[in-house]
Amino acid sequence: MATISSTGIGSGLDVNAIVTQLMSIEARPLSLLQQSKSVLDTKLSAIGQLQSRMSAFRDAANALSSVSLWKQTVARSANEAAVGVSSSNGTASGSYAVLVQSLAAAQTVSSRAFTGSGAALGEGTLTIELGSWSPEPTPTGFTAKAGGSPVTITIGPDDTSLASIRDKINDAGAGVTASIINDASGARLALRSTETGAENAFRVSAAEAVDDGVPGDGLSALAFSAVGATQMARSQTAANATAQINGIDISSASNTLDGVVEGLTLTLRQVTTAPVEVTVGADTDAVRTAIETFVKSFNDVASYIGTQTKYDAASRKGGTLQGDRMVTSLQSQLRNTITQSSTASGVFGSLSEIGIGFKDDGTLELKGSKLDDALGNLPELNKLFATDGADTQSSGFADRFRDLAASILGADGAFETRNDSLKNQITSNTQRQDSMEQRLQKTEARLRAQYQALDAQMAQLSGLSSYLTQQLAAMSNNYLR
Repeated sequence: MATISSTGIGSGLDVNAIVTQLMSIEARPLSLLQQSKSVLDTKLSAIGQLQSRMSAFRDAANALSSVSLWKQTVARSANEAAVGVSSSNGTASGSYAVLVQSLAAAQTVSSRAFTGSGAALGEGTLTIELGSWSPEPTPTGFTAKAGGSPVTITIGPDDTSLASIRDKINDAGAGVTASIINDASGARLALRSTETGAENAFRVSAAEAVDDGVPGDGLSALAFSAVGATQMARSQTAANATAQINGIDISSASNTLDGVVEGLTLTLRQVTTAPVEVTVGADTDAVRTAIETFVKSFNDVASYIGTQTKYDAASRKGGTLQGDRMVTSLQSQLRNTITQSSTASGVFGSLSEIGIGFKDDGTLELKGSKLDDALGNLPELNKLFATDGADTQSSGFADRFRDLAASILGADGAFETRNDSLKNQITSNTQRQDSMEQRLQKTEARLRAQYQALDAQMAQLSGLSSYLTQQLAAMSNNYLR
């Protein structure tokens, strides 16, 4: 007799698999939202990178339109080894013949030889005074330096060694530097003026705590005077630098002549037999660099827009910013600003006339030979880039781009508007995802409860089926008997 059966009833029902498959269908809208957010995040990042490049381009335009760039000068020396030169911005153009007759020097004196740096000289005081000896080279008098005062150094019982005396002098700030020089005869104390110049010479007087009456012993051995007998020997005379600038005699305590020529700093390095030519002129190298930076910054923007908006026929995919109206509008504005002529200069009417033009890929190329010629007429080149005209037509190109960048990068500009829009879309998307995830959790819980109840009911039916089958089998057996 046929039996009653139900395939898959009870333990055969895979509730987890069923719920999982159903939830994958329910979650498809969430997946679409997640994909949409990923696209929005990518666009926001791409817009941010474009904004950064545009900011760099704005800075390049600002630099090229700045007054300081076009007033910047550079000084050059025909013989840097003999005369170094530097200038400040705005230094007037000119040329100068610099003849170096002598260099500034610092006074140097040295003591007799001692047995070593540990040799003891005794207690007392040393007094150092800055000033000038005159007349040189055989002085008869000493004139104290104006505004200066003698410095007295006390040599105590723990300071009597040659090394300790050196350290005490160096710590005193007396305008003199002390060092120990070792030669074949022994250790010598050498004193040198901290600064060059005739007025920075010095004399040293010594007072011994116990005077032995012998000038060459004790602290007396460190006394110095350029007049008469002295214990320390002078090996270098303090002297001013002497020079002629355009035939005018110059004397300086330092080898650095700062302000002798307004805006120039001259550094005397060697005595010369003939004048060294020093020139000051417009810094065309700085202008060239600013123009090159301007072109490079434009190309960074143009190249990035090209990459982000192109269509790849092979993959049939467009760039992240393809079709973005803000980006395509910016691209159009950049190109139009470059190609529109300018009346700011009476010599140059377009960038192509100084060697700047478009390539096929939308970036700019710079032809150095044309720019070299244009740099020879700096005033007109200045007008072409930096003129702030009443309208676009009468304005320079750097000024145009500065205004354009300021407009689109401002608080109410296109970039902020686009960023705000994308951020709002991302926020809305995130909120919808959160809401949908909550609904999906409730849906999963409901489905799981329903299928678990179904599983229980089917288990009961399976048990009933088994019971009926057994009863029918028993009845059949009884009947056959």
